[in-house]
Order: sequence, then C-alpha cells, then structure tokens
Amino acid sequence: MRTLGAMADRPSVAVVFGARNVGRAIATERRERGWEVLALARTEETLAALAADVPGVRTRVADATDPAVVERVLLEAGGIGDLELVVNAVTAPPRGGPFGGGPISDAPPEALDAWLAGFVPAAWAIQRAAGRLMAPRGGGTIVQVAGGSARRAMPNRGMWAAAQFAARALTLAMAQELRPAGVHVALLVADGMIETERRPLGDSDPDELLHPEDVADAVAFLAGQRARAWTHELTITPRLDNWVP
Repeated sequence: MRTLGAMADRPSVAVVFGARNVGRAIATERRERGWEVLALARTEETLAALAADVPGVRTRVADATDPAVVERVLLEAGGIGDLELVVNAVTAPPRGGPFGGGPISDAPPEALDAWLAGFVPAAWAIQRAAGRLMAPRGGGTIVQVAGGSARRAMPNRGMWAAAQFAARALTLAMAQELRPAGVHVALLVADGMIETERRPLGDSDPDELLHPEDVADAVAFLAGQRARAWTHELTITPRLDNWVP
C-alpha cells in the first residue's frame, strides 16, 4: 500500500520473484492495476512467455538464491518508482523422485540439502534485501508464498516441510522486526494443489484446485491492507479440498 511519504509522481513498483504460474498471475494482476512490474525467473523462456502476454512488464533472468543478485534487482526496481511490493513466489523443489522427498528413513544422507537448497536461500535473500530497502523509507509489503507443508508436516514430505517451515519462521520473525518500521511482511499459504500446465485441471471439478489467480488475489488483498490492521499469515484452500485447522 502506498505510504504517506510516497511522491505522487513516482509509480508504484512490484517485484515478483518466480514469474512462472503463480508469479505470472501476480505480475499480471499488478500490471492491470497500472503498477510497474519487474518479474524474475531463471529462464528466458519463462520470461518471454510472460512478456508476450503482459504488455509493459519488465523482466530479468536472475538467481533468487544469490543475495548480491537480489539486492541489485531491488535497487534497480527502486530506481523505477516506489518499491511498494516484493513477492517471493519461488518454489524450487528438486526434480525427480517423490514429491516432498519420500520417507525420511529411506533417504540418502544428502537428500535434505537438495530440498533446502532452492527454497530457503531464496526466502532468505529476498526478505533480507527487501527489508533493508523498505525499512528506511517506512513502507511497503513483502509477501512470502508457501504451500500447505509450511503449516504442518505430512508423511513422506518431511524434507519439503523442513524447507517450508524454515521459510515460515524467517517470514514471521521478519514481520515482527519490521512492524515498527511500517513495513508489512506476510506469509501466504496456498494450502492445496495449484492448477498449472504441469498439473492441469483435466476432468477435475475446478473447485478441487487453486488457480494462480486465486493466489494473486490474496497477494492483492495483503498489499492493499492499511497499517492499522495487517494480516501476517493468510491461508487459502480449495473449496472442495479438506481444510485442516
């Protein structure tokens, strides 16, 4: 949300890390509201598809796990306008093998490192850099997107839950640290399967899956909150999925 000190002639800027699927929907929603958007991904292919569909979006190939790269990107965004929103929609689970890592006792010794390697360093680098830039100005919103494993551990997904729990801990600690500075930090838990090209709806009822636009709408809600009543942890769940408190 734009702060009182923001200059009227400077556009609001959103930076979205992980511009595929969920990140793409978030970038689209912000552009439709007239914001300047800088979207980042690890491949030119992902960014080219986004730029073809979303006029005016700015794109960069970047490794979100590299703190120096993340800081440069956010400094660049601050030169475009007022950095009002930073979203980490990076997922980065390892490819191959069972989702979540499988049974812990069956895993090789190095398996945990692979599940932590992408998700946790990206959360660390993005939140750290965003906080350092937003706190002195006294405004802005940082949103960390996570899955249901950030809320509870499940059988055969212990390693993924370890990464998600770590990101949740960083986010909630950051939220408490930056509240006094006027910076809103929130964890957004998409607790359910999300429809993507890899996970199409098929013959399923649409209400069995989350859509990337559902996540984008939740980010918009968080970004639009007034400082008098901030949400620091928000969970969205498909209507036809089981909701577990």
